[in-house]
Amino acid sequence: MIPKDLDSDSLVAQGFGELSPVRIGLSEEVRHRSVMALNRMLAHTMALRDLYRKNHWQTSGATFYQLHLLFDKHYEEQDELADAVAERVQTLGGVTLALALDVAQETKISRAPRGRELPVAELLGLLRAHEVILTEARALAKEAAERGDDGTNDLLISQIVRSNERQSWFVGEHITNRAQPGA
Repeated sequence: MIPKDLDSDSLVAQGFGELSPVRIGLSEEVRHRSVMALNRMLAHTMALRDLYRKNHWQTSGATFYQLHLLFDKHYEEQDELADAVAERVQTLGGVTLALALDVAQETKISRAPRGRELPVAELLGLLRAHEVILTEARALAKEAAERGDDGTNDLLISQIVRSNERQSWFVGEHITNRAQPGA
C-alpha cells in the first residue's frame, strides 16, 4: 500500500532536464545540450509519426489502398526512429519527452485538422513536417559534431536524415507534376 502523504512529485526518480551521471567520455555540458536538442527532435519525430497514423486511418480516394499502406509503413519507421532518439537521450543521462502534451508544446510541426483531409492535403502536410525535421536535424548534427558528440551526430545523419529524406521522396512522388511516360 502506498502511503497517503506521498504525491507523484515525491516519487520522481530524475527530473526532466536533469542528467544522471554516465561515463561515456562526454562532459555534462555537451550531454545537456545534446539531450535538449534530441528531445526537440524526439518531439518532431513523434508528431510526424502520429500524423502518419492519423493519415493512415483517415485517407480516402482513388489512391486509398496505396496511401493506407504507405502511411502505415512510414508510421512504423518513425516509431523506430523515435525509439532510437529516446534511447540516445537515455544513454546521455537525460530524461525523454514521452507524453502527447509535452510533444505538442515542443514540436514545430503544425497540428493537422481533426477532420479528414483530402489526400493531397495529407501529403503536403507530411512534406512540410519532413522538411521541419530535415532542416533541424542537419543543424543539430553539425552542432553535435562541433561539440564532439559523434554518437548524436551519427544518429541524426545516418538514421533521422536518411530516413526522412527517403520518406519525403516517397510522399512527394504521389504529387509530382512531371509528365508520365507515354502520356
